[in-house]
This record gives sequence, structure tokens and C-alpha cells, in this order.
Amino acid sequence: MKKIYILCLVIIAVAFFQCTKRNTKSTSQFAFTFTKEMSDQAQDGRLLLILANDGKSEPRFQVNDGLGAQLIFGVDVEGLQPGQELIINNENAFGFPFRYLKDIPPGDYYVQGLINRYETYKLKTGHTVKLPPDQGEGQQWNRKPGNFYSKPFRITIDSAKSETIKVVLDQKIAPIEAPKDSKYIRHIKIESKMLTAFYGKPTFLGAHVLVPEGFEEHPEAKYPLMVFHGHFPEDFGGFSTEPPPADMDTMDYIARFNIYGYKKFEKQEAYHFYKQWTGKNFPRFLVIEIQHANPYYDDSYAVNSANIGPYGDAIMYELIPEIERKFRGIGQGWARFTYGGSTGGWEALAVQMFYPDEFNGCFAACPDPVDFRAYSLVDIYKQKNAYWYDSKFKKLPIPAHRNYLGQIQSTMQESNHLELALGTKSRSGQQWDIWEAVYSPQGEDGYPKRIFDKETGDIDSTVAQYWKEHYDLRYILERDWKTLGPKLQGKIHIYCGDMDNYYLNNAVYLMEGFLKTTDSPFYKGEVDYGDRAEHCWNGDHDNPNYVSRLRYNTMYLPKILKRISESAPKGADVKSWRY
Repeated sequence: MKKIYILCLVIIAVAFFQCTKRNTKSTSQFAFTFTKEMSDQAQDGRLLLILANDGKSEPRFQVNDGLGAQLIFGVDVEGLQPGQELIINNENAFGFPFRYLKDIPPGDYYVQGLINRYETYKLKTGHTVKLPPDQGEGQQWNRKPGNFYSKPFRITIDSAKSETIKVVLDQKIAPIEAPKDSKYIRHIKIESKMLTAFYGKPTFLGAHVLVPEGFEEHPEAKYPLMVFHGHFPEDFGGFSTEPPPADMDTMDYIARFNIYGYKKFEKQEAYHFYKQWTGKNFPRFLVIEIQHANPYYDDSYAVNSANIGPYGDAIMYELIPEIERKFRGIGQGWARFTYGGSTGGWEALAVQMFYPDEFNGCFAACPDPVDFRAYSLVDIYKQKNAYWYDSKFKKLPIPAHRNYLGQIQSTMQESNHLELALGTKSRSGQQWDIWEAVYSPQGEDGYPKRIFDKETGDIDSTVAQYWKEHYDLRYILERDWKTLGPKLQGKIHIYCGDMDNYYLNNAVYLMEGFLKTTDSPFYKGEVDYGDRAEHCWNGDHDNPNYVSRLRYNTMYLPKILKRISESAPKGADVKSWRY
């Protein structure tokens, strides 16, 4: 009996040992260095370790917060010398979707390292901050010229093995060549005095300008201006003087739209726009896409901000006047219109509100949250936490992204923890951080004050109140309607799918609720919804989203022409541009 008892103890001990061995956490760490060939100067920045489970592309191009998320860990570095090793381990790295390196499951991975390099800015406010400057790529850390990175290599993570894996940053992302002028597409770049004063170093604004057919042949004509807001444009998009090649491959698949051959379709639409643009009866005007990438994001949101700087005024009073001077714009508010989707939708509505006399209409498609009671699915004024629903016994995460059937791909916590891996102090260059950088007051350290704790999701009510007074578009309209209403009557047009992927329709409902109650005057605009339409529905009930998203520059034209005919002041030039 005693022998049986001892045997049982041995069996249990062996089983326990095997189980413990299988569950042992990885103790591997990574030693980063950059070579003197990259730079002989010390570097500041965000050091990133990326691991992907396949080699379909470089790991740096596989980072996202969806169901296909790969692994990323980040560490802030200051004064890292060439050849000096910096260890990334459990103690200093913040990771996504696993918080710690020790949680990486055993297996084979493709590994890549990268440093998103920072520069030092001495701001007009007196603060000194370290930020990643845009280098002409639109604030994309994985494509930013000058960033150092390693070639991908394959490793095996073994939970029973402790090792230090060396990652050498011996590659540098090449500069981007500036686009060249053509007959219809021109480019302009100016140094902004306002922004240079704010950042303490030369800061530039640019734009791609689509000029009308007959621009050179009609030097007497002056043109209305259409401002197409959106994310950073490398060049003017969706316009081509050449049709797609007949033999162009059509086997590319776009999961978002569930169709094949979309690249050829895009090129066909771009050529179709050219044919319309140069057609005999097409109205002649200027269309611009603005380049206003900054150290926090691929664009500035086109408003003045405590952290981003006076981009609203710089665009309105420095860039646009120079464009209208150089390309013969009419240069008056009745002849300017603005439109865009998503970020561009919010910008279109915001600049119309903040510069009400300078524009004659905005067309805001699927705008970013226009009412912070619906900051996606978070009410920043009433809720205490942005990651979890309020419940005494149940912990339910708040979603951040869905498809048109409501199926969830990511949560608020996941999206924000990815950003925290990419950068601290609102420096990830991603969506939630740029909202914070634009809307928040400046903190004592010179960086944006957090609207909520990035790790826990706890909301700061004092920051929320600042957001409300300065950037909650519905609240500002309601607060100031007595003075804003007469200037905005007939100018506000908002469109959103009722299954927007980021729940942006919820804020539009709240905005519509206010606009319908307006009087003295009634807003006389438009709010419309697409049935089961995802991001970024823009008001087209006749075509699917994959078509209408390519037609911004023509779809609002009839409403713009009608508005001009109804509102142009007596004696205004409404003919020289209608040749």
C-alpha cells in the first residue's frame, strides 16, 4: 500500500513538472543596435520590435489591431549611441496584443526592428518636446524616410530556452521623390510663418492643385475653389489622362468590398473623371488637396490646436490665399466649398463652422465624431472608463470596429494599446492619439493631456470639458447658434452609413437631433444615411461604396452650382469660369 502511495506521488510530481514545463514563459530578450553607417549621432525615438507569423511581407507592414494583428513591442529611447546595445525585455517594453514579451507563444516568427526617429522642438509655449517629424510620407512610421530598420529574419521562440536575440538596424528608408507638375495637376509648397513660430523651426504647408481645362487659354477667368479635405495625399488622387491598360491584372482582391479587379476599376474611374473634367459643359473650378502632415499625424485636422499649432489659420490665411493668387481663384467666401470623408468629413464641417464667412457650403461624409457624447461608443462626459462598460459584476469591453453586420474586429482597449506600443505621449501617429493631440490642452510637460489613461481607460473629466468647449461641433453649434446660425444656413450637409465601422453614425444622429430643432434661422441643410452602409458612405444611394468613394469631386457639383446661383452677391463673377 505504501509503495502504491509513493508511486502515485511520483506520477503526480512528473505530471506537474511536465505541465509546468509546457506553461513556462519565454525569457528571451532582444538586443538592438544601429550601425555608424546609419548615423554617427545619438538617436531619440521609439524603438519597435515586430514579430509576424508568416513572411508574406515585412513585419513592419503587417501591424494592425484587427483579427490579423501581429506582435509589436515598443520602448522609448533617448541618446542611443551608434553601436550601443539597448535591451528590449519584459521590464521596459509595452506590447500588443500581448502586454509582455514573456507572453509570446512558442513557435517560429519573422522578426524586424525599427526606430521611429524623433527631433527636438522648442515650442512657442516654452516647452521642449521630442516628436517624429513628417518626412514627406504622411507620418507613416513604417515608411518614414530616414528611419532605421533591420532586414526581417526568422527565429524560434522556445519557452524552455533563454537567449538574447540581436537585432541590427542597418537599413535606412530612402527619401521620397516629390511629384512633378503636369498640364492639369500643379503643386505648391510654402513656409508658414505661423507654424514656424509655433514649432521653432521651419514648417511648411503644401497642396496639390487640379486646374481646369482651358486654364492657360483663358487668362481672364477666375475660378471658384473646392477644398477636398482628407488624409495626407502623396499627389492629387483619382485623376488620370490615360485609361488603364487593357491587359491589366484583375485578380487583385479587396476584402473590404469583396470584389476582384479593384485596382483596374480605380484607374478606369480616374480616367473617367479626366474625361468629365475636360468635357465641354463641365464647370471650371480649382480643386485642392492639402498637405498638412505634422509631428503627430498625417494631417492637422485643419483647426487651431494647443498641441498641433495654428493650422486652421495657417491654411485659411496663408496657404489658400497663395493658391488663389497663383492659380486665379476668385478669393471670396461665396466661391469656396469644402468636402471630404472621415477625417476629411470632420474637417469640412469644422472649417465651415470656425470660418463661417470663408466658405459657402460643406459636404461632410462619415465625419469623425461630431458630438463627444458619442465618441464612437463612449460618452466622455458621463462614462468613467473608455474601455469597459459600466457594470458592477460584469466586465464587458467597448468595441471600436465592426463590419456592416455588426461583427467586432477590435475593441477600444486593443486599438489604444496598439497605439501605446507605437508611441507614448500621443506620439503613435494613429487615430485616437491625433484626436487627443488636436482636442486636448497642452500638459505641463508640453505634450497633450490624456483624455483617458492609455493603459486603463479611465477618463479625465477636466480634459473632457476642455474638449466640449473647443471641439465638440454639435455643442458649439448649439451654444453659438444665435450668431453662427445666420452664417451657416443652407451650408451644412452631412452623410453617414448607419452601420459605420467606427460607430460614427451615433454622433451624426445627435447632431441631426439638434439641427432639426434650429430656428431663427432653421439650418436648411441636409443629413442623410445609407442603409447598412459602412465607412465611408457619402450620400450616394445609387452606387455601392466602392464606386461612390471615388467620385467626391463630381457628386456634390449640382448642389454646389445651385448654391452659387442662389447666394452669389450682386455683381459677382459667375460667368468667366463657365466657358
